[in-house]
Amino acid sequence: MKTFGEKVIEFNSKLHYSGNLPNDFQVLNPYLDNPETMTVMEKFYHHYYNDTAQRKFMIGINPSRHGAGITGVPFTDTKRLETVCGIKMKSAYTHEVSSVFVYDMIAQYGGAEEFYRDVYINSPFPLAIVRKSKGSWVNANYYDDKELFKDVKDFMIDTLKKHISLNLDTSEVFVLGKKNAEFISKLNQEAHLFEKMTVLEHPRYIQQYKSKEKQFYIDKYILALKKD
Repeated sequence: MKTFGEKVIEFNSKLHYSGNLPNDFQVLNPYLDNPETMTVMEKFYHHYYNDTAQRKFMIGINPSRHGAGITGVPFTDTKRLETVCGIKMKSAYTHEVSSVFVYDMIAQYGGAEEFYRDVYINSPFPLAIVRKSKGSWVNANYYDDKELFKDVKDFMIDTLKKHISLNLDTSEVFVLGKKNAEFISKLNQEAHLFEKMTVLEHPRYIQQYKSKEKQFYIDKYILALKKD
């Protein structure tokens, strides 16, 4: 029987988006763009998900170019991958705002071992999306453009079903970001994936706009995840 981690590695290694995209949008696949991404991602999931236990599902938006778009691990930049998880990446060095909040929260949760034993984080669109803006490429969210969402919607439903098949608890899902939750709710109404949605403020929003109240949000996350 495959472990949870082996199933995630298999899912990531087969990730490919071949659908339509509006002009000026591109999808980046970190596993194809940098061979070391696959290596560090495998180390991470072999270490933290080396069992068959069921986990709670925390849903982001889509990876940023500096977090999972480099490391292959959601909300984990190379800095925290090394300092917290003990996995060094030689080919890249990144600092990602959301990763700071997530790992501060994980530390108070009980540490990475305990957190990842209970929780699996990923996105409905698990590859990085970029948009051309003033001649350069910038991070984009799957919901930034109506046509983009229309193009990726079926892929996202299929992806969420694949995430669930890893052995996730569907009685309650934890969605990061209020706008993200609006769109996940649409997908849920169509595909009936989760019984209950709990919405938490997105880590980037907290770090950028609510940093003085950071402890309040850390407590909110931990209370939501540990309430049962």
